[in-house]
Parts: sequence; C-alpha cells; structure tokens
Amino acid sequence: MPVHVTSLPPSAPAINPAAVLTEEQENVYGIVLKHYSGPAYVIPGVDAQKAALTEEEKMWLTRECLLRYLRASKWVLATTITRLDETLKWRREYGLYDLITPEHVEPESLTGKEQLAGYDAERRPALYMIPSRQNTEESPRQLQFAVWMLERAVDAMGPGVENLDLLINFADRGKNPSISTSKNMLYILQNHYPERLGLAVIINVPTLINLFFKGIMPFVDPITRAKVKFNPDIIKEGIFDKSQTVKEWGGEMDFVYEHEKSWKPLVDLCNNLHAERTERWKKLGGIVGLSEWDIKGGAPQPKVQRAATAEGATDPQNNISPNPKSTVSRKDLPESKSDTVLV
Repeated sequence: MPVHVTSLPPSAPAINPAAVLTEEQENVYGIVLKHYSGPAYVIPGVDAQKAALTEEEKMWLTRECLLRYLRASKWVLATTITRLDETLKWRREYGLYDLITPEHVEPESLTGKEQLAGYDAERRPALYMIPSRQNTEESPRQLQFAVWMLERAVDAMGPGVENLDLLINFADRGKNPSISTSKNMLYILQNHYPERLGLAVIINVPTLINLFFKGIMPFVDPITRAKVKFNPDIIKEGIFDKSQTVKEWGGEMDFVYEHEKSWKPLVDLCNNLHAERTERWKKLGGIVGLSEWDIKGGAPQPKVQRAATAEGATDPQNNISPNPKSTVSRKDLPESKSDTVLV
C-alpha cells in the first residue's frame, strides 16, 4: 500500500545516548550558557529595539544546540559565541520565523523533489533529494525551500537524535542545481547547521556535479567529508533497514509523493510536533539551555554529571552547576552589543 508521508519519529531508547562531558567541557558549556541566558544579551548586528531573544530563539538555544556549536568550534569559546551569534542573526534575516512559511515554499514542493521518508538504523530522518524533479526556475525560493525541508527534518528528530541523512539521487535527466545554488546550500549547512549531518549519500552522479564535488571536497571540514558517501548500498551496509527505505534505493517502502496527499500531512505532522515540544519547553521553565531530550518527551534520566541550564538555575533533573574553579574565563567571550558585528 502506498505511503504518502513520513511517519512519526521512532520510539526513543530508555537512556539518552548523548555523551557525558568532561569536567572542563561542562564548565566551558556553562560559560556559553550564561552568556545567552543573561538578561542583557542582544543579538549583535540587529536593530537594538528588536535585538533581544524571542521565545522561539530561546527554545532554539537548547543544551544540545550549544554543544553542537561548541564541538563544531573545537570548544573555543570566542569562536562558538561568534558562530552562534551569526546563526541567530541569519535565522532572523533569512526569514525562518516569518517569511519562509509553508505557503511561501509550497510551489517548490509540487513534484516532490525533496521528500522526508523513513528513518535510518540510528533513528535519523531521511531527507531525499531528487534533482530531476526540479519544477521551477532558479530563484531564492529554491534555496529557501531546501532550508525549510531541513527544518522539517529537524522536527522529525526524536529524543536523542540530532542528525539527519541526505539521500541524493541524480538519476534521470533533469535540471540539476546550479553550482551557485549548491555552494550556497553547502555554506548554510556548514555554518548554520553544524553537527546536523549524519550522512550524505549520493548516487548516479553526473559528470559536472562529480567535478564540483571533486573541486570542493578538499576544502570541506574533514569530519563532514567523512560523512559523504558515493554510490553505497545503504541496505547491505546496514545504514537503513529495507522497511524504512524507498524502493528507488533498494528498500521496500512504497513511498509515493502526491502533493494533495503528501504536503498538508507533512506540514501538520511537523506543526503538531513543534506545538507539543513548545508546550513542554514552557512547562520545563521556558529558558535557554533546556535539553532536547526533555523537550521531545524522552524518559526521565538517572542523575549524572551535567552542566547547568541557565544562570542562577541548575539542571532540572540533576542539580549540577558549573564548577567555579574552571580555568576558562568569561573574558574569553566577545562583548554582546547590538551594534557589534562579529566577522
């Protein structure tokens, strides 16, 4: 029987799989957390009247979000703050909270050139890209749609899941994305979605795109580069189970994109997940640094060493504060001023 929309995230394990931080990492995290939890914080480069964090932005600044940026910045405080500030500013200016709505990007979705369908063996959502189904002329909205779909893949991540898989099939003749669009998408992924890519699996690569990848891969972060696989057998390699893989990729899932049956159910599924998590986030305190595990409804965890969730507040489950003897100092952080642009 055909499937027209992805399912809800798979059940989570009883124990959060997140790695336990070292004492020094906990304290570096605590300093970054205090920086964004402080009432004086404003987004640099944003009009002073609108530079304070919104509720949506505070919810985005989860414990796991801060840790993703710390890992991507090699635990360098100033780099982490700069990157987070730049992403907060970019999310505002790019229109993730107002311009890029389902109604705005829907014309890009009519042919199903991007689809969320199933989950891999590690419960990561699968985002399929089918360039041959390109249905519009190149415009900013094409990239906006790709970002909107990334955000929906984030919605589809269950408790304990922070990554997604990109599965790109260049089979069949069609209008492949321009080099410019591909570069812009890669830039957005690397700079504003760090530590979000689980795997990028690419098959049937045409000559021009192959040359593009060969040209850029030496400049891609080694960790990201290791996540890119060309022409693998995702079933034999144990990346996906057949039941969670579409037929075009060797699976058994009869996923059929029909816009009337696929688009609204996807929008509704993601809206419902977001609404549930927003309500849970508010009940947990509605502050910066809450855990995605808790926000997504993961099972209560045993008490282990964890960093604080906000300045003056401790982790709601474990009552652990940053170690005041940490060798890391807040002087390592850039100033937070609305008229300061960090480059």
